[in-house]
Amino acid sequence: MHEPAWRRTGKTPDYRFTLANERTFLAWVRTALALLAGAVALDQLAPEIAPTAIRVILCMVLALIGAALAVVSYRRWAHQEQAMRNDEELPHSWLMLGMTVVVAAAAVVFAILILTRP
Repeated sequence: MHEPAWRRTGKTPDYRFTLANERTFLAWVRTALALLAGAVALDQLAPEIAPTAIRVILCMVLALIGAALAVVSYRRWAHQEQAMRNDEELPHSWLMLGMTVVVAAAAVVFAILILTRP
């Protein structure tokens, strides 16, 4: 895989900031993996939690959000790295708000499913 063009611009940032940015990226990837694991667990370990169609939809939503988060987290890492290289302000990300809404919504849906289970 070739090096992106933006890596040849600006100056190399302090390695501590680069490594911190990388750790943040890895944390987002772990969150994406947790969403994928939750989708698999819901499908395989809790078949009675909801009717099949609802359970499949919930699993697909969790899996798709996990996949999207993995892609978005890479883009976020690259934009942060690019900003540090060019001594620019770090870009704003909607990721924290988006994931807060997703996790809160999932918690509400699962609480309702658990409470209304026969």
